Amino acid sequence: MAERILMKGNEAIAEAAIRAGCRHYFGYPITPQTEIAAYMAKKMPKIGGVFLQAESEIASINMVYGAAAAGMRVMTSSSSPGISLKAEGLSYIAGSDVPALVVNVQRGGPGLGGIQPSQSDYFQATKGGGHGDYRMIVLAPASVQEMASLTIKGFDLADKYLMTSMILADGTIGQMMEPITFEDAEIKTYDKPWALTGTECKRPHNVVNSLYLKPDELEKKNFERYEKYEQIEKNEAMWEDYMMDDAEICVVAFGIASRVAKNAVMTARSEGIKVGLIRPITLWPFPKAAFEAVSDRVRAYVSVELNMGQMIEDVRLATKCSAPVTLCNRTGGMIPSPDEILDSIRNAQKGVL
Repeated sequence: MAERILMKGNEAIAEAAIRAGCRHYFGYPITPQTEIAAYMAKKMPKIGGVFLQAESEIASINMVYGAAAAGMRVMTSSSSPGISLKAEGLSYIAGSDVPALVVNVQRGGPGLGGIQPSQSDYFQATKGGGHGDYRMIVLAPASVQEMASLTIKGFDLADKYLMTSMILADGTIGQMMEPITFEDAEIKTYDKPWALTGTECKRPHNVVNSLYLKPDELEKKNFERYEKYEQIEKNEAMWEDYMMDDAEICVVAFGIASRVAKNAVMTARSEGIKVGLIRPITLWPFPKAAFEAVSDRVRAYVSVELNMGQMIEDVRLATKCSAPVTLCNRTGGMIPSPDEILDSIRNAQKGVL
């Protein structure tokens, strides 16, 4: 029987990164993700790794860029305002086609906002975050176990596709504690002949660069990158179905909101309402296939979010406006209660009767 360990969500990310082969971490403290940096500061020196608390978030993301260009499994973590400061570096990493893992344990905003949990960085993560035409793979854990498993998955996907993976968690899951296991984790390794490791006079020089002064060359590179993104959309979308076999109403939620939503779905079922839940695990690529599979019978959707309504736009696009989509939300660090979500389900039911 696999050993179960009681861990906080943030610490589970750090331990999973180490087990996945990450030996370089560059970051800067900010609530509610600071435990990741603290864990790395304690563990990395003991295993021959590098922990460096940079002078700023801007410095840390550029250190990630350097280590990624050298072919290292490298990670940084922050929370919402800190991710904004990393945005330029994220774009440079994307433009250079090197792999990295970035963790955002979200807090409320905009601005300094508050230190309570939020999901208000959805747009920032899924629509880019920095300048230019690019994407990041965005993974949304809903448990401490997924904080660990999706971290390992994130490194794998980053190396496989030579791009940034982001763990988009919320402060609640970062701070909560649950028993988890690591024994079943599959750690993959990839050859990196493109990396800046020194030629030893045995091969041509490698160049890692995001500058293309000839517009036709940059256009060609961008089209090639988006061909890769199309393959990711086809092959890497992940989601969870819950009670969707006969559902006529579908609740859509990710992260901590999905756990609250499950309670509301169970209560609604006890009232005879045919409702289920789709939980996107990849926010990009958004799991469009999950909605296509139920579009012929779902008559209403309820998007549950810890923001002013961001994922709801992707739900509407994925459903192709085949049914009305309403929003159940709290913001500023507040979390919808099961009763609030249940009321939204009941209202959706009334709207389609």
